[in-house]
Amino acid sequence: LFFFFFFFFFSSFCYSCFDVEGRERRTLKMTKIKTRELRPKKKTELIKQLEELKTELSTLRVAQVTGGAPSKLAKIKEIRRSIARVLTVVNQTQKDNLRKFYKGKKYKPLDLRPKKTRAIRRRLTTKEFNAKTLRQQKRDTHFPRRKYAVKSL
Repeated sequence: LFFFFFFFFFSSFCYSCFDVEGRERRTLKMTKIKTRELRPKKKTELIKQLEELKTELSTLRVAQVTGGAPSKLAKIKEIRRSIARVLTVVNQTQKDNLRKFYKGKKYKPLDLRPKKTRAIRRRLTTKEFNAKTLRQQKRDTHFPRRKYAVKSL
């Protein structure tokens, strides 16, 4: 009974398994994922790839617990980084689409507004800063700033 369970459990997690017809199939493909290859993909494709990477990571974790080959254990780091790359691309494209959606709108979500500093965010805008009352405008036109010429020695 134990042998049957052991064989059934690990036959699905082996590096190269065989189909029902006897053809060899690869369950783990180990090519480094590059972000430039991920960017043109659609969100559904990225999520599908993310699921594949997560299942691959789980198989590698099983191999780690059962004392698998060192080559498999070294791949865990690469798979984790690949998952992070896929998630980063998904989040960046989502935020980019939100920026496009809110461009030109009066109100934006807080995370899409410029961060800067608290003092700068509360400062008057340039339009508010340069605004003058009617009385001040008249005073400036009728009594302009005097210009003095300084004689050099």
